[in-house]
Amino acid sequence: MAQVIVVGGGLAGLSAAHTLLERGANVLLLDKQGFMGGNSTKATSGINGAGTDSQRDLGIPDSAKIFFDDTKKSARELARDDLIRVLTGRSGDAVNWLQNVFGLDLSKVSRLGGHTHPRTHRGDAQFPGMVITYAQMERLEDLAVSNPDRVKIYKKARVTKLLKDESGAVYGVEYTYKGKTETAYGPVILATGGYAADFTETSLLKKHRPEYLNLPTTNGEHCTGDGQKLAMAIGGSAIDLEKVQVHPTGLVDPKDPEAKVKFLAAEALRGVGGLLLDNEGKRFVDELQHRDYVTGKMWENGKASLFVYPIRLVLNGNASRDIEWHCKHYVGRGLMKRFDSGEALAKEFGLAPEVLKKTFDDYNVIVRTQKDPFGKKVRIAMSPLCDLC
Repeated sequence: MAQVIVVGGGLAGLSAAHTLLERGANVLLLDKQGFMGGNSTKATSGINGAGTDSQRDLGIPDSAKIFFDDTKKSARELARDDLIRVLTGRSGDAVNWLQNVFGLDLSKVSRLGGHTHPRTHRGDAQFPGMVITYAQMERLEDLAVSNPDRVKIYKKARVTKLLKDESGAVYGVEYTYKGKTETAYGPVILATGGYAADFTETSLLKKHRPEYLNLPTTNGEHCTGDGQKLAMAIGGSAIDLEKVQVHPTGLVDPKDPEAKVKFLAAEALRGVGGLLLDNEGKRFVDELQHRDYVTGKMWENGKASLFVYPIRLVLNGNASRDIEWHCKHYVGRGLMKRFDSGEALAKEFGLAPEVLKKTFDDYNVIVRTQKDPFGKKVRIAMSPLCDLC
């Protein structure tokens, strides 16, 4: 059986490896880190899919066509129908595959930014990215032990070169492993992730979006654009390298507010009803708009007013219970605080309690009337001030 070389051990690489094994190929997986998982383990909100078993069980009237339309709208002038069709059309099968093959619980489905229907799947406990990735990782590592002729995993193996023949076809890789340069032959799948944690002189971020170089990142230190650089070194073309997304919500550690690496504040925190409030205790955006839009409003308001920062993400008791594991995790790390009353929350803001009360009363009117000045289609009301956390 043919060997396929997978470079990168995050969720994309692991999924590729398992799919190859299902279809009869042998797999050599190479990862430069001493552990697999990549950025996928940091995913905190869930995985999107349309037409899934979980959606049908919950009576959610979603479809691949609706997901396609939502994605195309989000992509705007950069939309590629052929790629969007693959992403959305196979998304339901992908979520079902994770549940059926790996026994994962993805039964909780939320509507997050840019989506017109609930389609972001997660389970009851822990971060979904960690759960999904670890399940695949452990299964592949077990197979490498039980069936080493079919599965080989080399960690701390850095690919340094893609090998190509006279026609330009790639037929293998050179990599360093245990102090030696090795060669492996076969089709190559690059699943090396992004480049938003590369702050070196050869950084693709520095080259294509230098204005973002000084921003904090939630990416792991391994996200240095290795795959892109390897491909371009042998003549590969690259597109859209300047399309770098700035996520609107990173958690600031009060003990180290200037830290270069931040914890991501899961989009699911807004999906369950969290509100973004400026330093005057006021909303300024539809919390479930596209990420670039929300980020843009943060920057726009920051330039217009010195009082917008810091921006706080506020959840009431019902919302925090809906995403309890996340909240407990963030509180345990000192990144989120619980408040026993609205008065205590107002004190944190440095505001009179009636200021926040008006914000939440106004929002509850929006929920009842479905008329939000920021355009949010809301279904979740804020509880009375005493139930805020």
